Amino acid sequence: MRPPLRIAVLECDTPLEGTHRRYNGYGGVFRALLSASAKALNQPEILDPESGLDISCWDVVNGDAYPKLEDLDAVLLTGSRHNSFDDIPWINRLVEFTQQILAQDRVRILGICFGHQIVGRALGAKVGRSEQGWEIAVCGMDLTEKGKELFGREKIRIQQMHQDIVFEYPPNTISLGSSPICAVQGMYAPGRFVTVQGHPEFTREIVTEIVQNRARLGVFNEHQAQDALGRVGDEHDGVAIGAAFLKFLLED
Repeated sequence: MRPPLRIAVLECDTPLEGTHRRYNGYGGVFRALLSASAKALNQPEILDPESGLDISCWDVVNGDAYPKLEDLDAVLLTGSRHNSFDDIPWINRLVEFTQQILAQDRVRILGICFGHQIVGRALGAKVGRSEQGWEIAVCGMDLTEKGKELFGREKIRIQQMHQDIVFEYPPNTISLGSSPICAVQGMYAPGRFVTVQGHPEFTREIVTEIVQNRARLGVFNEHQAQDALGRVGDEHDGVAIGAAFLKFLLED
């Protein structure tokens, strides 16, 4: 049996109280997703759902410690309420570390939302605020031919929570899909990285808590909040996307 996949989750934010209490950080949220995805993959001889994942968590916002690449097979960059385009120390360190990973060809990257944008920024693409505004709750993502192959779907539905985007595809990057609000919904480079703008790890409860909190703070207006809350429980492909991530990490 092959050794466990060693995945470092770089936690780029702290969840709201309810989610944090349930999962103990975004690392716990991704543990839940990847465990469910390993079961859905249903290939225990290749990836045992119980023993096949070795996941470590690293708070890169409040600490400056990063994992050693020689101890890893993959790095996962989480989402965040912070701006991927900000020129501040912890984000600059994260971009530099991402560039270190991209400069070698063994350790692979998974980028989620903010993490997707950080990969884009590390590769020289413009990232910033979209003129289209927010994309929230379960939305459709139209897939390219590569996206259909990678995710095993004609189209996917995924939880969203962003108003920042990657504006263009970096050189030598393959498009995975788009939506009416965001043209760069996923990026791929064989043997190197897979990123998505959406949140496969988000559940109805997680998104509900975020939407309600942001409505209270005035970030979302009443229409945005009610529209999002009407879609948070829609069926989505989070676990299937997680399974596609694992297949990518297991490829020779």
